[in-house]
Amino acid sequence: MTGDQTDKVTPFLMFQGRAEEAMTFYTSLLEGDEIVHISRYGPQEAGREGSVEHAVFTLGGRAVMCIDSTVEHDFGFTPAMSLYLRCDSEAEIEHLYTDLSQEGQVLMPLASYDFSRQFAWVNDRFGVSWQLDLRDEAPGRA
Repeated sequence: MTGDQTDKVTPFLMFQGRAEEAMTFYTSLLEGDEIVHISRYGPQEAGREGSVEHAVFTLGGRAVMCIDSTVEHDFGFTPAMSLYLRCDSEAEIEHLYTDLSQEGQVLMPLASYDFSRQFAWVNDRFGVSWQLDLRDEAPGRA
């Protein structure tokens, strides 16, 4: 790769009427994250008035885009695509696990596994899948 490629790929989340609620929740999880921009549907526009036409927020310091779909779909999020979050402490991973699994679904409970000292996989209350991993301090491991 040549040049700065950090903004070449941006996660894009499509919600069905809960984009702002999800962004507010997500930006509360990690210190320093924020909603950067929101544009809303107005009267006589394609989407429900006041819903999110397009928004950008930061998650772990990275930009994420989202919308409220103007069309109701028969599909949602799937664990085949997840947000992978490396936690710096046991307190952080426990806090995130508790918050993200509340009203969601635990796919793998917070525990020690062969591949990680502390790991969990959850679908949050919006259906977005998260893998939480405690950083390993051993040399050569992320």
